[in-house]
Order: sequence, then structure tokens, then C-alpha cells
Amino acid sequence: MPNLTKRSHFLKIAITLLLSLSSFGVVGGSFFLRKAFSNSNSPDIINAVSEYHQIRENLRANNYPRKHFPSQIPADAEDVNLAYSPSTAMGNSFLQVKWKQSPEKLKNLHLQYRKIAKHKYKGGNTNDHANLSDGVPTTFFYTNNAAASFPSDYEILVLDAQDRGSSGFKWSHGESYGVAINDSATEIVYWWEKW
Repeated sequence: MPNLTKRSHFLKIAITLLLSLSSFGVVGGSFFLRKAFSNSNSPDIINAVSEYHQIRENLRANNYPRKHFPSQIPADAEDVNLAYSPSTAMGNSFLQVKWKQSPEKLKNLHLQYRKIAKHKYKGGNTNDHANLSDGVPTTFFYTNNAAASFPSDYEILVLDAQDRGSSGFKWSHGESYGVAINDSATEIVYWWEKW
């Protein structure tokens, strides 16, 4: 009888160990599968304002448009917010930086950019703008935590947009850049987007 008790005890330990390992396998496997499938399409977004200069330099090194971005964030800028997503496997990338500027400086910038803008929109987002007749893709409002679209008091000024899509699928690839300005909130948003 003592031999049968040892086997029974050993069998219970083996079953418990096997069930524990399989539970860890299911939990761990589902975690890695979820990571592999759900995060592959969502970009990693860098929000550290301290990284602005380095990000701008990386864009310069890769020959991406960045001339309209100031070389540094002005000392008198307030409420600075940055959103940057480096290129993913799909090739999508964007940089957006927003801050409050004095009304006088903002007015001058607005006039300057308005003169050279190739397209002008009031509010909305890239989907709204691209679906207009003769519209071009722009950007989403990444630096506003609450909304993906610019409110109607923003003027989106497209400084350039390049269509790199195929003849049957316009704008499937490309890039655009510009500024969005809200005079009443004294905010300016510099943006560049590539897809």
C-alpha cells in the first residue's frame, strides 16, 4: 500500500505541475499574440518635447521636409506639446509640434505661411481634406489629446503635398507638411506626415 500512495501523490504533483505550466503557456502565448497583432499597426508615439531637436535632425538626415519647423522651440512658447512617430514597417511617420505664441508673432507667422500655402482648409483632418475635390491629405490633430480633428477655428495651411501613389490608387503613398493656426487661441501647430 505505501507504494500505491507514493504513486498517487506523485501523480497529483505531476498533474498539478502540468496544469500550471499549461496555464502559463496559455497566458503567455495570448500576451505575445496580442502584442504581435494589435500593436503592429499602432505607432509608438514619442511625446518628449526634449527630443524635438534630435527628431528634427533625424528628419534632416533622411532628407524629409523640415525647413518650416523652427530649429528650436522659442523660449517664449507656452503649452508645448509634441507627437512623433518614426517610420513603421508600413512606412507611416509623422511629426507634429504645437505651442502658444504671442498674438503679434502668431499674426506675422500666419500672414507668412498663408502667402506660400498651396492649400487652405478650415478645421477637419486628413480624411476630410483628401476627400474634397482637388483636396490633399494633411494630418490628424495628434498634439490635442481630446480630438483627432482640428476644430473649425484652426486654419490648416498645406505648404506642400506629394502624391506617390500608383495611377489607380491616388494618394496611397505620399507626404504632406504645413502649419495649422488658431488665432483666437494663439496656437500654431507645425506638422509633417508621410504614409
